[in-house]
Amino acid sequence: MTSSLGTPPSLDALLPAEMAAKAEQIGVRKAAMNPVSTFVLAILAGAFIALGGVFATTVTAGTVDVLPWGLMRLVAGSVFSLGLILVVVGGAELFTGNALIIMAWDTGKVTTRTLLRNWLVVYAGNFAGSLGTVLLVFLSGQYRFGKGAVGAVALATGAGKLEYGFIQAVALGILCNALVCLAVWLTLSARSTTDKIMAVVFPITAFVAAGFEHSIANMYFVPIALLIRDLAPPEFWVAIGRTAADYGGLTWSNFIVRNLIPVTIGNIIGGAVLVGAVYGLVYLRPRRQVRGGHADTRTIPAERPPVA
Repeated sequence: MTSSLGTPPSLDALLPAEMAAKAEQIGVRKAAMNPVSTFVLAILAGAFIALGGVFATTVTAGTVDVLPWGLMRLVAGSVFSLGLILVVVGGAELFTGNALIIMAWDTGKVTTRTLLRNWLVVYAGNFAGSLGTVLLVFLSGQYRFGKGAVGAVALATGAGKLEYGFIQAVALGILCNALVCLAVWLTLSARSTTDKIMAVVFPITAFVAAGFEHSIANMYFVPIALLIRDLAPPEFWVAIGRTAADYGGLTWSNFIVRNLIPVTIGNIIGGAVLVGAVYGLVYLRPRRQVRGGHADTRTIPAERPPVA
């Protein structure tokens, strides 16, 4: 069996220079996708990340007084990896991963307007998918499972995310999306689904375990806490021994101003600058330098363009 170029297929992982060329090609395709398809795939990504949040909230319910904080976060991070695995393998458009489109923008293959349009459409779609999942999870009553333990963790998680100052939230967002985009970057070297899953698990586990902040994940974690605080029945509060008044800082305005805006800014810096721009500078700009009057524009064909 041979590839379309007449060479035997390889099972070896792609090297970083080849990964960069692949990232550039994928960035061009993502930016050129029609807005409706982009928005639908972004809704899926928002739902996928939210499902990772549901998984993480559920498995850590009741562990506060049982496991040390670090081990509890390790468990949460390992299962939260489900979200990005679904995005990468299943195919969806995730705002934080699309920060890597900056690599195609930096080489002039994607315009500023097209880049910003993609980010805006994907961000809106992610928010819609997250909120849709929030509504379904709340209506299912899943937060009442474990005698309210799941809902108690959801409330504590959502409230905790609104306690950071602006600069701290930006910094946590930078660190988070550096790891997320490194996970996506590593999947570009993959030759199999197993490769992609293994590339995702450790960076995503690391960001969750460390307590870094992901804007799209927070579109699930905070709104579900808000719905529980505002709409949970009295028996839920009796079961967890708390009252809605204990979560007075949980408001939509605090969510947007104290968390979503600064974390989004941080995510853009962490993914687009610290990962995308750096790898583009090292591998793409030198490749495109004129040599003998002609630019080296060779690209690496992808078996199936991954999306994230």
